[in-house]
This record gives sequence, structure tokens and C-alpha cells, in this order.
Amino acid sequence: MDKNQKAWNRKVAATIIENLKKRRMEGSFAVDGAQARKEVLSMIPDGALVYRCSSMTTTAMGLWDKVAELPGVQVIDHYEPGLMPEESMVLRRQGMLADVMIASSNAITLDGMLVNLDAVGNRVAAIAFGPKKVILVVGMNKVVPDLDTAKARVKHYAATVNTLRTGLGNPCAETGLCSDCRSPQRICNVWNITEGLMAMNEGRIHVKLVGENLGY
Repeated sequence: MDKNQKAWNRKVAATIIENLKKRRMEGSFAVDGAQARKEVLSMIPDGALVYRCSSMTTTAMGLWDKVAELPGVQVIDHYEPGLMPEESMVLRRQGMLADVMIASSNAITLDGMLVNLDAVGNRVAAIAFGPKKVILVVGMNKVVPDLDTAKARVKHYAATVNTLRTGLGNPCAETGLCSDCRSPQRICNVWNITEGLMAMNEGRIHVKLVGENLGY
């Protein structure tokens, strides 16, 4: 990434962080995944119960091995190998009572709205309500101008790439574009648009913007 891209990342991130404040959410900027990982780890209290939601961003950062090393921290991970579907659902429900939830956002607008789309709904539910603290790690590749562009990005890019990743065989995996299918394996089921927080929840959501391309 050249100096001009880095400069753009910093300037645009600063604008988004100011707009997040107006929506009673927190925001901060890290130049790369390594810095973001260090700063996210510092936000997790000793002994916290941490909910891991699906996120290629945090996986690419190598975050979860480091979280597991924190003193007394317990991770709720419904993607553990060997879990039966029923066991996974139990963990998803337990995640609603976590101290900290860590994930990403499918898109973020310049004026600070978070736009997310889930298959099951546990991630968007946790963003909206449940865990005491929500940390969303968001690469600057997910920044979009407005809500319409955010929705288009999620449907025609993020969801399609995730379908390819999971090998579910939905129509979008064949064409690369959303056809608004009704497949039983459809992963575009539950929307969440976070426009802000009430005063009683001010600062509950922290968006860690990262100055590189991370996740889908």
C-alpha cells in the first residue's frame, strides 16, 4: 500500500470516527492488523467471557490464538471442530450473555452506520443486544459512501464470497452475483442496520478501523 492510500485511510477513518461519536458509538484507527490485534486484546478485561462470531477479518489477524492466552479469559466458540448443530446453537445462545463479543461488520458508511447480514442471526442479534461490549474490527476496504451502497456491497460481494468459502452451492456461487435465491442454504437472511445507540448504551459498540484490506 503506497503513501497516498495510507493517507486516504487515515483521513477517511478520522471522519468515520467523528460520525460514530455522534451516534454514541466509539471508534479508533489502527494502521494494520498487527496494531489492531494488540489494541483489541488490551480492551478485553481479565477473566472475561468472550463470544467469537464468524469473522474472516479477526481470523486473518491471528486474533483468536492471542485471546486464548489472556488471563482467565473463556471463549465461546460455536465453530469448534466436531460440534453437532444442536451444540453449536446452544453456544450461539450463550454468546448473548458474554462480557465481550468480537466480530466484524460487512460494511460501514462514511456517516457511521453499520450494515450487517447474517445466515442464522446470532451475530446481528449480539451486535444489537446482549453482550456488554461489542468490538467490531473493520478493514477500510469495507467503507462505503451510503446505506444503498452498503447493502449492495453486502449482497453482491460479501455474501457471495462467503458462499464460495463455505461451499454451500447457492446460485450466487455459480454467477458471482446475488439472485435473491430461496435456497435452503441461503446465507442472506437477517439484516441489521445500526444507526446509533441510546444514551444508556453509549460506548457499548467500539469500531476498530484498520488501514488495510481485511475480510470480505
